[in-house]
Formats: sequence, C-alpha cells, structure tokens
Amino acid sequence: MYFDSFEKIYYDFEVNGKTQKSIMTNIMKNVRVRKEVLSNITLFDKYIIRDGESPEYIAEKVYGKPYYHWAILLANDMYDYLNDYPLAERSMSKMILDKYGPDPDPDNLSDVPPLTGPRAIHHYETIIDGEIFIVSEAIPGNRESYSNLAWNGESPNPNIIPIINSDHEYAVNESKREIKIIAPSVIEQVSLELSKL
Repeated sequence: MYFDSFEKIYYDFEVNGKTQKSIMTNIMKNVRVRKEVLSNITLFDKYIIRDGESPEYIAEKVYGKPYYHWAILLANDMYDYLNDYPLAERSMSKMILDKYGPDPDPDNLSDVPPLTGPRAIHHYETIIDGEIFIVSEAIPGNRESYSNLAWNGESPNPNIIPIINSDHEYAVNESKREIKIIAPSVIEQVSLELSKL
C-alpha cells in the first residue's frame, strides 16, 4: 500500500488527561511525481472513469492489484478524493441541491430565470471559432446582468448561451472523468522508485 513505506513517528495523544505515545505513519510526507515525469506521455494511458468506479476498482482492473489505487490519484494530482474525483451520478443531484438549494416554486412564473437553485444561471458562454469562452459570471440576484447579456434589444442574443448551475456542475464533474493511468508495464518500477524516497 502507498503509505507502507512512509516513515513512522511517535505522536502524543491526550486521553483522559494522560499523555500516551502512539506510533503513527507520517502522513505529512507527501510524495508527488515530478511534473516532467507526468508530462511524459509514453508512460501513461488514457482512461475514462465510468460511473461508480473507485480508484481501487480501476487499479484492480488495470494493474490486477487494488492497492495501486494511490497511483491513479498520484498520476492525476488528485489529493482530495471528495473534490478531485468525479462523483457518481446518484450523488450529483444531492451535491447540487446542497450547494445551490432547491429551485423556487415552479408555479411562480415571475422568477424566470430563477435567481437561486439548480436552474439559476451560473454564467454565460459564447462560441468563437469553435472554442467555448465564458462571457460573464452571473451576478446572483441581479436580473439586469442577465438581460444585458442574454438579450440583444428585443430578441435573444444568439451568440450568448446561459449555462445553469446544474449544467455547469455536470460539466465540471464530466471533465474529471478522463484521467491518465501509469502504464502497467512501468507501474512496478514507479512503485519501487517511490518506496526509495
């Protein structure tokens, strides 16, 4: 496992007013693969994370060993499993609801587009020469900023596309699915080198 070769340290815990020493793995030692190595594409394969695949599952699938999950995370600069790794589809709705709150009452048509909730405008985009550019961040609660960007006089501006909160979050999540996998032919060598650090 990734932390097995890390040095051990003594750590003092206070339990019921008494200090106890425990041997712990020094998690402050954080090994990151150098940028030059990561950019050497001959060592990597591309992989698309399917819904619900954990790093352990991918490591088992690719390397035949689930304990190489650290290699998946390390090769992709994923240090915060909750924020760097794509969420499963079933978790996305909850995350969006927690982050943006519920949509306003659908019977209240005066709140179109809504100013809060998953259907509120997150930002605007435009396409120039086939590339997507963010035109403006939406200003929460400022309907004037919406109309200035989205409307050209009396008609919708065809060059400006509003992106709602839920669509933005799904796009961000999907962008995390394509990752680099250290080639199986070199994973043992990479593991050996890391154990020497």
